[in-house]
Amino acid sequence: MIYFDKVTKVYPNAKALEDVTFTVESGEFVSIVGHSGAGKTTLLKMILAEDKPSAGQVFFDSINIHKTNRRDIPRLRRRIGSVFQDFRLLPNKTAYENIAFTMVAAGRSDEEIALDVPHALELVGLGDKKWNFPSELSGGERQRVAIARAIINQPDLLIADEPTGNLDPIAASEIIEIFKKINEIGTTIILTTHNKKIIDSLGRRVLTLDQGHIARDDKDGQYVI
Repeated sequence: MIYFDKVTKVYPNAKALEDVTFTVESGEFVSIVGHSGAGKTTLLKMILAEDKPSAGQVFFDSINIHKTNRRDIPRLRRRIGSVFQDFRLLPNKTAYENIAFTMVAAGRSDEEIALDVPHALELVGLGDKKWNFPSELSGGERQRVAIARAIINQPDLLIADEPTGNLDPIAASEIIEIFKKINEIGTTIILTTHNKKIIDSLGRRVLTLDQGHIARDDKDGQYVI
């Protein structure tokens, strides 16, 4: 599904990635770890077409992400859901409305919205909180809304960038269980985190970045830095 082919990224003051090659297959759950500045965020930006390699190529299926026509980028991004540490919810909209807003932007019908939004909220355990505003939800609940919003248009790939960074251990564990459930129904997941306990408990593939290089690629990995 995702293929990095000898990717290097050089910024004016630093080299973020150097000669990075790896593949993420459809249906995998892959965690990417590394110290701050190791290149994790740059790598994710490459997948989202928010940044371009200085050398090398990045493919999504057979599509060369950075050589595709600019007008096709929105269509490509609709195949990718994103979850971030800071939730990025609209504060003046309820949980239901935050998710529905994403469906409206994708051109989905009122009937689809009425059917799919409650289902997504049930999937993340918030069926009884659909009319709550973000300010009325805990951090873990807000992240659940963000996850429901990210998967509502049934993306092929879900990118989760430090999604538990602002959460307590119990809420973090619950979020990871939701990701596992989403992966089990067929969505590919790429997770970045500094949380050793989460990585060790997952027992899934781990890519370790160190100063822009892939230092380790472990099939049933642990947090080793």
